[in-house]
Amino acid sequence: MIDLIWDKANEWTARLGPLDARIKVFEEIRDIPYYLVPSIDDPYEWAASILAENKGSCSPKHYLLGLLFEKMGLPVKYVTYPYRWDRQPLPYPPELRALAEGTPIVYHVACKANIEGKWVLIDATWDSPLQKAGFPVNEAWDGIHDTQNAYTPLEEIPHESLAQRLEFVTQKKNLYTEKEKVTYAQFTLTFNSWLQRARQQ
Repeated sequence: MIDLIWDKANEWTARLGPLDARIKVFEEIRDIPYYLVPSIDDPYEWAASILAENKGSCSPKHYLLGLLFEKMGLPVKYVTYPYRWDRQPLPYPPELRALAEGTPIVYHVACKANIEGKWVLIDATWDSPLQKAGFPVNEAWDGIHDTQNAYTPLEEIPHESLAQRLEFVTQKKNLYTEKEKVTYAQFTLTFNSWLQRARQQ
């Protein structure tokens, strides 16, 4: 499992200097197709699964990004951004917008990496083909400055470690009501289908 992660990193960054290597890793992970996927407890398993299946949500994308940046010698923090699906400036079709209004607060995660002495937000959520459908894709990252957050968040919650982030989001999701869980499951299926159609436009 861990060998798959390091082998892929070596494939992406062979013969590249530090700046080009981190840009390449970012672009490869960004362009793994975004889909809402079920949670996995082990972040290494989640990071490997996104490579094996070539799809994933913000969590496996940024766990993988963080692991690879740390392997490259960059200090990494994980940051949670609570948000509501019904308050995002996304071009929802009507049936999806109606479902979004009943979903609970969810917990986006992205990475901050210490680059040249500054903590830089790196958000690899939306894949490039979604740009034509109106998604805020982070194109042309320069490897030095902040990217745009994929969502409009309610607040920013930094974590001291990956373990702290995992514990935090588990506790929050355990507070969902059964009605919220059912609505979110319906939203997930409809959202993933919409993304597939958007990429094919």
